[in-house]
Amino acid sequence: MIENSYQNLFKLPDLKRKLLVTLALLFVYRVGVHVPTPGIDGAALSSFFAAASGTLFSMFNMFSGGALERLSIFALGIMPYISSSIILELMTVVVPHLEQLKKEGDAGRKKKTQYTRYGTVVLSIIQGFGISVGLEAMSSPAGVAIVPYPGWGFRLVTIITLTAGTAFIMWLGEQITERGIGNGISLIIFAGIVANMPSALGNTIRLMSTGEMGLFSLIILIVLMVAVVACIIYMEQAQRRIPVHYAKRVVGRKMYGGQTSHLPLKINTAGVIPPIFASSIIMFPTTLAQFINIPAMQTVAAMFSPGTIWYYLLYIGFIVFFCFFYTAVQFNPDDVADNMKKNGGYIPGIRPGKKTSEYIDKVLTRITVGGALYVSAVCVLPTMLMNKFNVPFYFGGTALLIVVGVSIDTISQIESHLISGNYDGFMGRSGAKRVKGRS
Repeated sequence: MIENSYQNLFKLPDLKRKLLVTLALLFVYRVGVHVPTPGIDGAALSSFFAAASGTLFSMFNMFSGGALERLSIFALGIMPYISSSIILELMTVVVPHLEQLKKEGDAGRKKKTQYTRYGTVVLSIIQGFGISVGLEAMSSPAGVAIVPYPGWGFRLVTIITLTAGTAFIMWLGEQITERGIGNGISLIIFAGIVANMPSALGNTIRLMSTGEMGLFSLIILIVLMVAVVACIIYMEQAQRRIPVHYAKRVVGRKMYGGQTSHLPLKINTAGVIPPIFASSIIMFPTTLAQFINIPAMQTVAAMFSPGTIWYYLLYIGFIVFFCFFYTAVQFNPDDVADNMKKNGGYIPGIRPGKKTSEYIDKVLTRITVGGALYVSAVCVLPTMLMNKFNVPFYFGGTALLIVVGVSIDTISQIESHLISGNYDGFMGRSGAKRVKGRS
C-alpha cells in the first residue's frame, strides 16, 4: 500500500502542503548561505579556507552548509541554538524552576523554547564578536588581509549580521517543525551536509585524476561508507521489546483488556542528538581559539583538533554522556510504569509500580550502553580511517549518522501521513457506501 501511495504523494492536500513548505523553507536557507557578510574580502577568505582544508574549519563548515567558508549571514549556522538547548537541559537538573516547567505540559514547553531563543541570541553575539576580532587578525596565504577595513564598525556589523542570521535560521527550523515534515533543526543540518556532497565528489574525482588517491583506496572508502550506512539503518530501527500483558476488567457491560502487547525501547533512544551536541561543544571553544591569536588557546586548539587522541577521547566521552543524558530527559520509566498500572498492564514476573519502573530503567540502561558504543564507533572509526586515506573532505561517521537518521525519521513521518490519508479515504468511501445503501 505504501509503495503505491508514494506514486500519489502530492495527491494528499495536507501532505502536499507540508512537503512544499519544507522544500520552500530549505530553499530559503540555501539561498541565505550564499549571501556574504559585509566588509569581507571573499577571495582572501576562500584562499584561507583552501589552506585550512581537513582541519576543524572543514568540520564546522560542513555543519554550516558551506556558510562559514563564504562567511555568509548564516556563518554561525544552527550551532548557537543547539548549544543553548544543551545548556538549558543541563540547567534543568539543578534549577527547580526549569524542572517544574517540564511538568507544565505545552505551556512549560513554550516557556523553555523562549529561554532557548534568548540563549541563542546571547551565544550568537559572543561568537559573532569572537569571529569578527579573529578575522581582523587573519590573512590569506598570500598575505592579503581578510578584513580590508577593521575596527568597531566592522565588528558591530558582523555581530548584528551573524546574530540576525542565526535567529532567522532558528525561525526557519521552528516553522519547518510546525508547518512542514520532520524536525526543522535536524533537516537544516541535513541540508547543509547534503549540499557539500557534489563538491566532495568533485574533489575526489580530481584527486583520482591526478593520482593522489588510488583506485584501491577509493574502493575501500566506498565499501566503508556503505557498511556504515547499513549499520546505521539496522541499529536505528533496532528495538528491545518488553512484553506487556493487560488484565481483563469489566466496565459496565463491556470487557476491556485481556490482550498482550509490548513496550518498544529503541537501542539508540537519543537518535542523532548526542553527536550533534558533542560536536557543538568541541567546536565552540576550539573555533574561537583558532580566531584568537593567544599561545595558550592555540595549544588547546591543537590538542583537541580532529585526528588527535585527546579529541577522540573527549568526543567519545561527550557522546556517551549525551546518550544517557538525552535518554533520561526523553524517557521517564516512572511515568511509563504509572500509565501501565492505570491501564491494567503489567510485565510478566514483575510487580506493577516501582518494581516495573526499576526493571524498565535497568533494561533501558543496558541497551543505552550498547547504543552509546554504537554511536561512538560510527562517529569515530570512519573518521580515523579517513584520516589514514587523506580524504579531501570531512564526511565522517557523524555526518553519515545525521543524514541517515534524519532521512529515516522524515520518511517515517511521510509514511504516517500516507497511512493516515489512505485510512481516512477508505473510511470516507465506506461511509459513503453505507449512507447510499441506507437511502
